[in-house]
Amino acid sequence: MPGGNLRSNPRHSPANNSWEAVQSKTFTKWVNARLSEQSLGPLEDICKDFSDGTALIHLLEIIGDASLGRFNHSPRMRIQKVENVNLALDFIRSRKINLTNIGAEDIVDSNRKLILGMIWIIILRFTIEDISQEGLSAMDGLLLWCQRKTAPYEEVNVQDFSYSWQDGLAFCALIHRHRPDLLDYNALNKRDFRGNTALAFDVAERYLGIPRLLDVEDVCDVAKPDERSVMTYVAQYFHAFSSLSKAETAGRRLGKFADVMQSVFDMQHDYDARVSRLIAAVRAQQKDWSHTTFEAVYAKARQQSDAFNKYKATLKRSWTHEKIELDTLLGNIQTKRVTYNLTPFVPRPGLTPQDLEAVWNELAAAEVRHRKTINQYIRQSRDALQRRYGAEANGIQSVLNSIAHALAALCGELDDQLATVKSLISKARPLGAALKRLSDLESLCAEANIDEHDYTVFSVSDLEYDTEMTMKALEKKALFIENQSAVRNMTNLTPAQLEEFESTFRYFDRDGSNLLSDSEFRAALDSLGHSFSDDEFALLYEQLACGEDMITFEVYIRFLVELTEDQTTPEQLLQSFRVIAGDKEYVTHEDLRLSDLSSSSITYLLKDMPVSDVDKHGYDYLAYLRKVFQR
Repeated sequence: MPGGNLRSNPRHSPANNSWEAVQSKTFTKWVNARLSEQSLGPLEDICKDFSDGTALIHLLEIIGDASLGRFNHSPRMRIQKVENVNLALDFIRSRKINLTNIGAEDIVDSNRKLILGMIWIIILRFTIEDISQEGLSAMDGLLLWCQRKTAPYEEVNVQDFSYSWQDGLAFCALIHRHRPDLLDYNALNKRDFRGNTALAFDVAERYLGIPRLLDVEDVCDVAKPDERSVMTYVAQYFHAFSSLSKAETAGRRLGKFADVMQSVFDMQHDYDARVSRLIAAVRAQQKDWSHTTFEAVYAKARQQSDAFNKYKATLKRSWTHEKIELDTLLGNIQTKRVTYNLTPFVPRPGLTPQDLEAVWNELAAAEVRHRKTINQYIRQSRDALQRRYGAEANGIQSVLNSIAHALAALCGELDDQLATVKSLISKARPLGAALKRLSDLESLCAEANIDEHDYTVFSVSDLEYDTEMTMKALEKKALFIENQSAVRNMTNLTPAQLEEFESTFRYFDRDGSNLLSDSEFRAALDSLGHSFSDDEFALLYEQLACGEDMITFEVYIRFLVELTEDQTTPEQLLQSFRVIAGDKEYVTHEDLRLSDLSSSSITYLLKDMPVSDVDKHGYDYLAYLRKVFQR
């Protein structure tokens, strides 16, 4: 705790009292800055104006965020002034601040040296002591912060809080490091000590709200600037830029969150639009079949049969592909929402997987009816062979349908999803033997001049195609879930970053093995802008590969995330909204605009957040977060 003997400090010797004038002026400005927070002051000279205790009590109530109780607001008698000052000193000691060799009479009698020492201890306790860097605190922590922030500037070498600041460049460097838009450091005349100092003081006061506690002559025109005065002023820079960093972090997190929500919204909108188009096309085809007329003429029936076969080989396959893609897209939407801990996506009525499945079943029934109507005019042969063929084909299709249905309905935790997909892959493997049996049956039908079937619409080619598509969908889904598992805890990255990492991996993973060789891995890193020398890359690859010949996706993605790691959680987002809103229960359009969010992010948030019950011009971010996150 700060404290000590206020009467025995060598720097306070009568032979060296130039510090008194500087400290009196600096500390008075610091006190006035704090009193102005409650519209109090200003004081002319704290050493005189503290004598009745009222201004000191007001200061302590502001910086201590507590009431000192009843006191004499207009003391005239000395005893009343002493009582006020004792009340203030008791409060200081209650905060575990050690004051020795100073009493109420010293302050009432305006003992300048003791009062300045007391104010310095108060400044240390309430302004500087909470500054910490790498376990250091107070003066050492503040000095380390200054050294780190000014390290990139060759002309600046901060070693203390006196001589290191006389050329004004350290002040300018701190401002330029955090707000390069406020001054052009490279354009400074490095020999113009007073000009540089004056510029920094003016910019800090005008644009950063840092009160001008020092004058230019206090820094530039003395043999050694007063350490306590300089430290008090520099601490204002630390707190100003610390608040600025919090606001920027909050804006960045909200921007990333808005990007995630926009990405999910785009996927959901794409799903709705494509399902609508597919259902409309299927129903239009069924209506066309319902108006078809037939004649007992083989040539015309043959033409209709050929048209139906063409439909199966072209349009129906494109629909099958689209349906599988939609099933996969829906699964990816749900998986992504699980990844970001969002509520599950529920498609609009008429566009749910159950609705699409019902339409698909209706199409299958319509296909069977249409096929049978054609077949009764062109086929009168071996029904038993056709039954065998149909049973085998329908059995295969039933397995494919059950797999597709299970894949579309996939949800829950990523590990459970992966286990389900692997079980579906095991279920699909025996279809190869079933397709071989079906191909043998098709050869028998061809020998019997039977090329159409009453009991199924599925040919060997159809089912081979559907089986291949299903296996590819299952393999792609398994790989997608495995990759999502690898990035589950990396949600601080934007969707665009994750997509860039994943798409780059897939681009160089030519054989789809989910592995990269050393040359592929290096090419991927180069394409992402991460270059390494031959020696650096060799060492990096040896560390990541762990004796293997290839790099896995998980190792690849974890390495990249180490370069860009950040997080977006409900708690972080709530804190970000509070920072942007200034601790209000609602956030306004102006709050969001001042947080450096992009216009698209602001538009999205204002569209999706409910209006606040507290202020009609505000938006209830608490209700919004409860809506989008699972609880």
